[in-house]
Amino acid sequence: MLIELTHVNKLYRMGQTEVAAARDITLSIDHGEYVSIMGPSGSGKSTLMNIIGCLDLPTNGSYLLNGTSVFGMSEDELAAIRNRSIGFVFQTFNLLAAETAVNNVELPMLYAGVSPERRREVAMNALEAVKLSNRGLHKPNEMSGGERQRVAIARALVNDPPIILADEPTGNLDSATGAEILNIFDGLCLKRKTIILVTHDKAVATHAKRVITIRDGQIESDRESGS
Repeated sequence: MLIELTHVNKLYRMGQTEVAAARDITLSIDHGEYVSIMGPSGSGKSTLMNIIGCLDLPTNGSYLLNGTSVFGMSEDELAAIRNRSIGFVFQTFNLLAAETAVNNVELPMLYAGVSPERRREVAMNALEAVKLSNRGLHKPNEMSGGERQRVAIARALVNDPPIILADEPTGNLDSATGAEILNIFDGLCLKRKTIILVTHDKAVATHAKRVITIRDGQIESDRESGS
């Protein structure tokens, strides 16, 4: 099993008040699954995404990523796991405005210590995979929203991580462009990438093969898409 959460809780303290953003969450996601995590604002889906993505640690419970517990890991160890095992795609793209598309795509490899020549080769191949090889020297402000998101997807792929974690990846896009981005995720799923799609949009969520609905920090349902 690739991802295993068991009785996971995440508590935040606000003054004298303790708020449970995730409550007794138990779930597993296997290699090659295409899963959406759906819920309204404040439901806890972003907290769950941050825990799965090793951006935050649970207060208690167990999280095994590919059989290894993330508890007790240092910030450097968590950063290394994120760089090696998880490709992130965000609603706001999170591209460096002053850098070209190819330089943005190279970033995860820079942190991984890949040589400049190899970085450029892999980055251009990743841009070609999302049909943007002709835009490699353009900066984000010279691109449409859909092109920026494709750059972000290429960046997520360059270290060949087993997991792609996408947070509202179509949220800033029109419906036609959003459909193009979802088609890219379909293709990645066929290549046995594990896709975790976080969204509040039911139409986007049901694009995945499995839909996990979060409400009030708990799993409300976990079902096959369309069931």
